[in-house]
Amino acid sequence: MPTDPVVRPAVWSTVAFAVASAVAVASNDGAAIVAIFDLVLFALGCLVFARTLLTAAQRSRTEELSVAGIWLLAGQPKDIQRWLLGCLAAQVVIALAAAGLRPYTAVAFGVLVPTLGLALCGLWAVRSGTFPPRASGTTD
Repeated sequence: MPTDPVVRPAVWSTVAFAVASAVAVASNDGAAIVAIFDLVLFALGCLVFARTLLTAAQRSRTEELSVAGIWLLAGQPKDIQRWLLGCLAAQVVIALAAAGLRPYTAVAFGVLVPTLGLALCGLWAVRSGTFPPRASGTTD
């Protein structure tokens, strides 16, 4: 695993989410606690999204940022793509599987968690990603 300060939280939050979801699916007793944990991860994702958008706005003054480049890591290093998009994909699969196994329960709050994975992809891109310079070099 890369030692990048964005990749590590993505991996560890995905692992924690997988464990929490497994506990919630296996036991009715832990569903409420897992729902709170899922909401905390969702809230963190919202905060990371806000920071990502502010940082992207600053960088867009001198560089050509794209939606695919920020959120889907297009044109970024393959190892970073594998780790971050892999974590995002795992979060989506875990969330849908857990919600499918325990529909209409607190376990379904897990579908909000991939917000964090997507936000961390964007944060890595705007902090460490490379983008071409703006054609004119300035904004209009």
